[in-house]
Amino acid sequence: MPRSMKRRRIQMNHLERAPANGQTDNAIDVTFNSHGFLLKGKFYVARGEGPFPTLILLQGFPGNEQDVLGVGQKNSEAGINALTFNYSGTYRSEGEFGLENTLRDIDAAYQYVHHREIFTRFKVDTTKIYLGGYSYGGGMALTYMANHPEMRGVISIAGTDHGELAREYSRNASFAKAIDSIFEELKAPKGPVRFEGKEAFKELLDSADTYDLRRSAPSLANRDILLIGGLDDGDVTIENHLLPLYRAIRKEGAQSLQFIVYQTDHSFKNVRDQLAEQIIDWIRSQSKGS
Repeated sequence: MPRSMKRRRIQMNHLERAPANGQTDNAIDVTFNSHGFLLKGKFYVARGEGPFPTLILLQGFPGNEQDVLGVGQKNSEAGINALTFNYSGTYRSEGEFGLENTLRDIDAAYQYVHHREIFTRFKVDTTKIYLGGYSYGGGMALTYMANHPEMRGVISIAGTDHGELAREYSRNASFAKAIDSIFEELKAPKGPVRFEGKEAFKELLDSADTYDLRRSAPSLANRDILLIGGLDDGDVTIENHLLPLYRAIRKEGAQSLQFIVYQTDHSFKNVRDQLAEQIIDWIRSQSKGS
């Protein structure tokens, strides 16, 4: 395997598995139902009188059982609730992992923050619910948004365009071999994901158009979108994933599309404070305008 592909394998296995932050005083363990299965998550509670804007924050793949790049904790400290959770079939969440199940999970999280008991307990402003995600989660956040006009604000941090991922898998044998190997390593009981391992990638290949973000550009053009990328990101590259998407959405006449690039890699390790502050500022500006 070429050295670049070995580096890619290390990045995809390490950076999205490692917890960004540990348990904090304002992180409450939560459980909610998604298509008949119980999902485990954490609710980062904003302090104060409220009501508060709330960010549904999607993990990468396979994610971790804590925060996402420290964004949840930083948001709660700034007066913004944040809910993150493990997808179906990952870690302690029930069910089986898959793309369609992830979309169901996102919908379940959206419904969860609208439950009277939850929005009362956490002082959720249900008119100011935002969806965000990192890597796999960023791509799936955009896919969900393209089909749910009731939500307007979305944040994608190095979000994977799964249509581009499927194309690269089909045209690059070395890349496909690396992906297959990663999926097999993540498969339970050895790994934290209950799915079919490399066979699970067929779900994407069989329905690539559904998850192709460039094809979804017409549906995304009227949304409020914050795209964030890293110049040195070798996994979700600006050239292949983010810039073509930005241009496709802009071509459709988007008026509220912002694209920010940091000099960082896929981990955002050296810019996490700036990243969190940017997201906080964006949510605040959106909340004032709504």
